[in-house]
Amino acid sequence: MVGTDSAASLQCRHVTTTGPAPAAFGGPADPSDLPEEVLPVRDLGSRTRPGRRSWPAVVVSSAMTVLLLVTLNFLLPRAMPGDPVEALLSLGTSNPVEVDTRQRLEEYYGLDRSLPAQYRSYLGDLARGDLGLSIRHNVPVTELLLARLPWTVLLVGSAMAVAALVGLIAGIHSGWRRGSLADQGLLAGFMAVSSIPPFFLGSVAVFLFAVKLDWFPLAGARTTFAASSGPLAQVLDVAYHLVLPASVLALTFLLTLYLVMRSTMVGELGSDYLLLGRAKGLLERRLKYRYAARNALLPVVTELALLLGVAVPIAIFVEEVFAYPGLGRLLAESAFARDYPTMQGCFLLLSLLVVVLNLVADLVNARLDPRVRG
Repeated sequence: MVGTDSAASLQCRHVTTTGPAPAAFGGPADPSDLPEEVLPVRDLGSRTRPGRRSWPAVVVSSAMTVLLLVTLNFLLPRAMPGDPVEALLSLGTSNPVEVDTRQRLEEYYGLDRSLPAQYRSYLGDLARGDLGLSIRHNVPVTELLLARLPWTVLLVGSAMAVAALVGLIAGIHSGWRRGSLADQGLLAGFMAVSSIPPFFLGSVAVFLFAVKLDWFPLAGARTTFAASSGPLAQVLDVAYHLVLPASVLALTFLLTLYLVMRSTMVGELGSDYLLLGRAKGLLERRLKYRYAARNALLPVVTELALLLGVAVPIAIFVEEVFAYPGLGRLLAESAFARDYPTMQGCFLLLSLLVVVLNLVADLVNARLDPRVRG
């Protein structure tokens, strides 16, 4: 009996030390727990993860989107009620216009041709980089867009910078002190402000801060004849006119960035590196900003890139409320005058900005997070 027990004991020790015990001895029954040398090896490096798009697929998808947008860009202005020639003539005089004058204007702007002929001409001009001649302003549309584009870029860039700064700081503080009074107050305040439509929020801001309190200018991007002053005075004047529209646009996206940063910070609270840092005696401020906030930035960067594509169309309403001379203001003016070439140019440029920004968001996300690479 002793010899038999000793042999069985040796056999059990041998099984335990040389590899995993079978299920009968209480060992793992899952094949994933077997040693590497007995598991089949598959090369997964050359395969694309399901649900992930490689960057060529993203580029092709963006190109197809642009083609669709170009077609809709041509059709939507012409689907509006009204006549561009009639709108142009009504600006100059209220008297009846001769039929011969109307026909010459339609022929001059190419409106006398059929819709397919106009579409072919539009695609040909677009391929050459010619956006046409503005019916209302009688200048090339490209000149109008180049004059208005910097103001829209300035407005959107400033608004997103303010939203990112405030949203990150508030999200870090709320996530670090989850459930505190400050966290509940910030969450309720941001949700209340972000639920207000931007055009209504802009109207309230104009009435309160420009009309009643007279703290900021009522409209425009700079003071008349401000170009005659020095460079520093011009910069301060532009910034002074930018405060209200940029703040209204920033409040529109503040809640999204705040919630993303707060949720990622909450997910980092129980991390092992924070426990180790506290065991080493590191300051809470250093753990909060240098470690937890730094590791939580990736989703915020991705969300910020996506919001840039959304901010461009929303800026149209803000520019209209504050009479800000950007692309949105130009689009509203051209829509009122039925200026087809200018409307097409504005739609095309705004659509391209959205597509390019979304493409950049996908590429930045794939660059920062290896899990989304194809």
